[in-house]
Amino acid sequence: MDDSTLSCQHGTNQGSPSEDDLTRAEHSKDRDRQLAQIRQFLGTRSVVLIGLMGAGKTAVGRRLANWLDLPFTDADSEIEQAAGQSIKEIFAEHGERYFRDGERKVIARLLESGPQVLATGGGAYMNPQTRAAIERTGISIWLKAELRVLMKRVGRRDNRPLLAVDDPETVMKTLMAERNPVYAQADITVESREVPHEVIVGDVIDALAAKLGCDAMPAQKPRRKKVHWATARRDSPPVQTRRASTAGGARLCDRHRRGPHRAAGARLKALLPSARFAVVSDANVADLHLAPLKTSLEKEGVFLGSATVAPGEASKSFPVLAKLCETLLDLGVERGDCVIAFGGGVVGDLAGFAASILRRGVRVVQMPTSLLAQVDSAIGGKTGIDTKQGKNLIGTFHQPSLVLSDVSLLSTLSDREFRAGYAEVAKYGLLGDARFFVWLEENWNDVFAGQDGKRRHAVETSARAKAEIVAADERELSGKRALLNLGHTFGHALEAFAGYSDRLLHGEAIAIGMRLAFTYSAEHGLCAEDDAARVAQHFRAVGLPTEIAAIPGGTPTPGELLRLMAQDKKVTGGKLVLVLVRGIGQAFVENDVSMEQVTDFLKRECARA
Repeated sequence: MDDSTLSCQHGTNQGSPSEDDLTRAEHSKDRDRQLAQIRQFLGTRSVVLIGLMGAGKTAVGRRLANWLDLPFTDADSEIEQAAGQSIKEIFAEHGERYFRDGERKVIARLLESGPQVLATGGGAYMNPQTRAAIERTGISIWLKAELRVLMKRVGRRDNRPLLAVDDPETVMKTLMAERNPVYAQADITVESREVPHEVIVGDVIDALAAKLGCDAMPAQKPRRKKVHWATARRDSPPVQTRRASTAGGARLCDRHRRGPHRAAGARLKALLPSARFAVVSDANVADLHLAPLKTSLEKEGVFLGSATVAPGEASKSFPVLAKLCETLLDLGVERGDCVIAFGGGVVGDLAGFAASILRRGVRVVQMPTSLLAQVDSAIGGKTGIDTKQGKNLIGTFHQPSLVLSDVSLLSTLSDREFRAGYAEVAKYGLLGDARFFVWLEENWNDVFAGQDGKRRHAVETSARAKAEIVAADERELSGKRALLNLGHTFGHALEAFAGYSDRLLHGEAIAIGMRLAFTYSAEHGLCAEDDAARVAQHFRAVGLPTEIAAIPGGTPTPGELLRLMAQDKKVTGGKLVLVLVRGIGQAFVENDVSMEQVTDFLKRECARA
C-alpha cells in the first residue's frame, strides 16, 4: 500500500474555544464533571439497587450504568442463566428457600466480579449474608415506592411468583411491612415515583454525589430558564441514552445528545481523564466531519492527531492494518491513550483491531457515522480484517470504552449506503421483534426520508436489541449472539464472491442472505411461505436486492458459494451452522445443517433469473 491510501495528521492542541453561554451546555458539562468524580470515588465498589418488585431497579439501573460507564447486571437474569430455568420454574419445582440460597450465592459471585451497577431481586437484601457482602463491596441504594406506584407497575404479571395469587395487592402490603424496615438500612434512599425513569436516575446520581462527597451540581444562572439535565429540550430532540454491557465491563452502546462529535472532547476527557486521543477515519468522513471533532479534542488539549484510510472494504487488510499501527505509533499513542474509530463499519473494525493489538491493547471509542455501524458493527466489540478465505476471519473481541452515535450524520450518506445499513435495521425485527418489523413496514418511507423521530426510533431500537443480545453472550459461547448472524452465512459468501467491492455492499449481501434464510426455512416447513414472501417484498420495496442474480458482474456457482460458506466463522466441527426462522421475529440456530440440502437449495437459487 502506498502512502496515498493512508494519511496522518498530527494534533496542534491550539484550538481556540468558542464561547457558549447556553445554560444547558454549561449544565451538561457540570454533570459530566460530577459523573467523573463519582466514578473516581466509587473506585472498585459497585452500586447495588434494592427494593420491592416494581420499584424500577432494572430500568433505573440500566440508565444509571450508562451514565456511570459501568456494566449493568440484573441478578434475576443471572440466576435464571445459572439455573437454566426461569424464576417461576425454580419456585414451582424447588420452592422459595432453594431459590433464596441460590440467589445468595449468585449475588456473592457477582459482587466479587468487579464494579458494576447491580439490580437485585426484591428479597435479596433480606439475607444478612447478602447485606454484609453488599456493605463490603458496594453502595446500596433503596428505590422506595408507594404501594399505588408499585401495583400500577407490576399489575398481575404471572412471571412474579409471589404475586401469582388472587389478591396481589394484599401480598404487596405484607411484603412492604416486612421488608421496608430492612431496606431502610441501605446507604441511600431515593423515592421512585411516577416520573420518567431519567428523573429518578438524576436523583440517584445527586444522592451518590452527596454520599461520596463529590461536587454538587451548581445552581442555574439567574435570568435564564431552568433546564433539568435529564429532560431538557435542546435545539433538536435528544437521542435517547441507552446502554448494555457485558459481564466483562464493556461499554457497548451510549446514545448521547445530537451533535456529539462536535462536543466530544469534554465528554471523552471526563470519561478518560489521563488519555489522549488519536482519530482514525476514512477519507470521505474526514472531509465531511473530522474538523469539528478535531476542534473539540484540541479545545481540551487531548488531540494526538488523525490517521485516514481509503474508503471501502479493501482497507480491511493486513497491509492497511500494519500501516495504520505504524501511523498510530508515530502519532505517539501510548498504553494509556485511546483510539477513536470515526467512520463506518470498515473503520470501526479496522481501528478497533489496531487498538486491540497496539502496545498489547489500548482503549478504543467507537463513533460510528453510517447507519450500519450505528445499529450493528460499532456495538459488541468485534473487530477484524478480511482475507481471501473470507470476511473478518482475523480479528479480536475488544470492547469499546464508549459508543457515541450521532444520528444527524446519517443525512450525509448516499441513498445506496443508507439502504445497505437499513438491512441490518430490518434484521432485528426479523430475528426477534415481529412488532418492530411491522413498524418498519409501515414507517420505512419516513425513516429513509429522515423524519427525525422515526429515524431515531429505528436506530435506537436496533442498537438496543444488538446491545442486549451481546450483553447476554459477548463471545458467542451460549449461542444467543449467533442469532445476530441471520442471513450472514449466505451474505458473507456473496461478499467474498464479489471481492468485497462496491459490486455488493455488506448490507446488500445480508439482505439477499436473509431472504435466502427465510426461503430455505419455508422450503423445509419451518416457517410459512407467506413470511418468506413478505420479507422479500419489503426488501424489494426499499430498494434492496433479494436475488443472487442481482449481483453485478456475474453469478456464482453453487459450488463456489458452498466453498465460501464453509470458510465462514459459523462453521463448527466441519458442520454448517445456519440461523433459520420459524416465522418473522422467531430466529433460531441450527447447528447441523445438511450440506446436501444446502447444495440443492443453492442450485435452485443460482438458477433463478
